Amino acid sequence: MTAPSTTGRPHLKLLIAAPRGFCAGVDRAIVIVEKAIEKYGAPVYVRHEIVHNKYVVDSLRAKGAVFVEELDQVPDGVPVVFSAHGVPKAVPAKAEERGLNYLDATCPLVSKVHRQAERQVEAGRHILFIGHRGHPEVIGTFGQVDAVHMTLIETVEDAERFTAADPYNLSFLTQTTLSVDDTAAIVATLQRRFPAIHAPKGEDICYATSNRQSAVKAIASACEAIYVIGAPNSSNSVRLVEVAEREGTPARLIQRADEIDFDWLRDVKTLGLTAGASAPEILVREVIDQLRTQFEVDEEELETARENIAFKLPRGLEPA
Repeated sequence: MTAPSTTGRPHLKLLIAAPRGFCAGVDRAIVIVEKAIEKYGAPVYVRHEIVHNKYVVDSLRAKGAVFVEELDQVPDGVPVVFSAHGVPKAVPAKAEERGLNYLDATCPLVSKVHRQAERQVEAGRHILFIGHRGHPEVIGTFGQVDAVHMTLIETVEDAERFTAADPYNLSFLTQTTLSVDDTAAIVATLQRRFPAIHAPKGEDICYATSNRQSAVKAIASACEAIYVIGAPNSSNSVRLVEVAEREGTPARLIQRADEIDFDWLRDVKTLGLTAGASAPEILVREVIDQLRTQFEVDEEELETARENIAFKLPRGLEPA
């Protein structure tokens, strides 16, 4: 450990990445649930975790949200919110069939990918969707079109193996929370193999995912270790750990301050800290406070981008 301070605790330089934490889509989804509870009263049902963060889910549950995995678990006559990750078209269709009052909290950037999928199929193209099997966003996007029109590509190896029935009528889209570098390698492979493949008009990986990965890259070389605050099922949070490790810096994912491993920090003089897009700032402060119980902490924030994006709420929930 470093030399102790006058308090007897060793010094620790804490390099905090910015941007970090909540993105506009996550913030919007949480506000939708809170305002739905205010407007309709508890309980308000939410299909799937509104965002992938236990602290957020538990906080909303305490206010009157009930989280379920399927629409069949939602009783008649109560409002239901669809998560920020998006849902297959069949879900709102079923809700309408049952006469349920539903609110769609799908991130607008995910909805943009959904609309692109529809347009590519209408243009007669087969979609190669770059994403992680089983992730709610992937399930939701695949549910926008007939499954025969889309193939999942998870790795460069998948991109190399794919055989096209019509190589001149292909397009690709991506999950919004992927590794920028990994995705670039997959896209390069597809474009090499299929030069006529149609690319999306704009980047599908969302601004928040890209910004948080860039921020980690900016601090990684100055750190001996990095903690990422986020959930194990949060794709963008897991990617931040991978980005740090790719830069050569050991990194770990933690959900709360009580998961800090002080033995892991025994010889660390400079620690990096960031948070995934679904982790609130209160958890960042909680981790810092816990670090202060063992270290004399010197905080420094390194900002690599400014974010001022905000998304409108669904009709009926806008501010009066």
